[in-house]
Amino acid sequence: MSSLCVIFDLDGTLVDSEHLCNQAMLDLLPGVTLTVDEMVHAYRGRKYAEIIGDLGARFGVTLPADFERVYRSRVAQRFDELLQPTPGAREMLAVLPHARCVASSGPRAKIEHALEVTGLAPFFGDRIYSAYEVGSWKPDPGLFLHAASRMGFPPDRCVVIEDSDVGVQAARNASMGCLRYVPGAIDTVDGQFTRMEQLPALIAAIEAA
Repeated sequence: MSSLCVIFDLDGTLVDSEHLCNQAMLDLLPGVTLTVDEMVHAYRGRKYAEIIGDLGARFGVTLPADFERVYRSRVAQRFDELLQPTPGAREMLAVLPHARCVASSGPRAKIEHALEVTGLAPFFGDRIYSAYEVGSWKPDPGLFLHAASRMGFPPDRCVVIEDSDVGVQAARNASMGCLRYVPGAIDTVDGQFTRMEQLPALIAAIEAA
């Protein structure tokens, strides 16, 4: 049995979905004048209700009753057409020897769809945990603590892989180790990495320590 459990975020970590999700929302909300990059920067890792609430307050957006259904459908379509795994993610998972799962703020159907489309589903099986099922969203630690419990590991034997501020804070709030994916960064600090290929060695170093 692995001595560590690796808990992966999904969007922006395992799959390159942040721009697709935010573009889908902008397509449906012409009154929002933010760019896709501005949306990603402002709302990375945030839950849907918070994003919608903030956009409503900032831009006076009034949504139809079926907006979330239409939005989720639009995202699913864009996933089918364009979603790719994060560069190096498939190769990294193929050699990672540790127990692993996905813990995401998205609905379970979205998580499963993203993993299937990108070919990452076999690396996780049914080890998928959604904030919607737990009723806890980052930066609250509830989702990560739930994942650890279901995986059979204490928090101090878990390492979270994240790309967002709220995700990193959730890991800290859960008293778990955390490695932050910062692709393209020129300068990094301890606990950050820029390429998925670096991850197995970083996790092995944590395990050895």
